[in-house]
Amino acid sequence: MVHEGAVRQMERKTVWITGADRGVGFSLCEKFLEGGWHVFAGQFMPEWPALDALREKYPDALEILPLDVGCDASVRAAAEATAARCDHIDLLVSCAGISGGDDPEKTRAIYNVNVAGAVRMVEAFLPLMQAGMRRLAFVSSEAGSVSVAHRDGGFAYTTSKTALNMLVRCMFRTLYPMGYTFRLYHPGWVRSYMSGKKSTAGNFEPEETAAVAYCQFTADREAEDVLVMTDVSDEMWPY
Repeated sequence: MVHEGAVRQMERKTVWITGADRGVGFSLCEKFLEGGWHVFAGQFMPEWPALDALREKYPDALEILPLDVGCDASVRAAAEATAARCDHIDLLVSCAGISGGDDPEKTRAIYNVNVAGAVRMVEAFLPLMQAGMRRLAFVSSEAGSVSVAHRDGGFAYTTSKTALNMLVRCMFRTLYPMGYTFRLYHPGWVRSYMSGKKSTAGNFEPEETAAVAYCQFTADREAEDVLVMTDVSDEMWPY
């Protein structure tokens, strides 16, 4: 006889979320758990208590693994640990991101996380996605749009999002014929922790934009063969 808990484990879908310590990533963890998903959360800041508190609420659904998307070894270790715990994941959400100055050192750090980090995650976790729903979701920004660029300064962050958008476009061209679907999401101006502490400026709380993202990431679209970037109003943005 198959144990009831094992049956539930087989029936529910599994998502992997990077940048899960706080902000939009943490709120996405909450939304997926509320939706009955099995959630793997990448923890970069073990000193930040929110994820551990959330695991107390969902001990059978939330698994926390150490993750630095800027480090090859860390990403490989997270993929190996995931494979030891489940036979597939359905959805990979790349939410980890940083901002900062525009000097060469900070620019390299921003690109390493915002762009190369997404590459590392997809390369490491793609084998685990073959048996799942095969969906890749990326949290980007209108800051990366070339055609509607309006910002002064912040070159490293904005161009990292431009690079991320092109990266996703290239991945889409490669992986869509193999059955993968994609979500590219602009979360809006969020009162987030991007600068290190929670901002008081912004139009949305993390949980507000995460609620919209959850719906967009989990629902099917009629035109999956077209890559679009959508926002909190489900409006399309040029990228």
